[in-house]
Amino acid sequence: ERIMKAQALRDTSTMGYMAAKKHLEVNPDHSIIENLRVRAEADKNDKSVKDLVMLLFETSLLSSGFSLEDPQVHAVRIHRMIKLGLGIDEDEAEAEAAADDMDMPPLEGDAEDASRMEEVD
Repeated sequence: ERIMKAQALRDTSTMGYMAAKKHLEVNPDHSIIENLRVRAEADKNDKSVKDLVMLLFETSLLSSGFSLEDPQVHAVRIHRMIKLGLGIDEDEAEAEAAADDMDMPPLEGDAEDASRMEEVD
């Protein structure tokens, strides 16, 4: 599948036939799966459970050698789970990031670089 995607002159209409079928086998007795099932039954709209299930699926894809369709979504999910694990509130983290940007002094030579770029044009 990776070789077919890397081909310069690939035909997208045949890509569906060449793509490997993906199977995910889940052990229902595993502690992670049992815990996710209990949490999902407690609250069907829990966003963290949905994120954990998708992380489990995407991680299994990566470890099996497949590529993700949108790696940026995977990265955002991982960051959200890290914040959840560390007890960082989403709004609080955004406010801290904005405050950190305001506390930073301006870069030296930043105005000089901008004027040099204008001279080149």
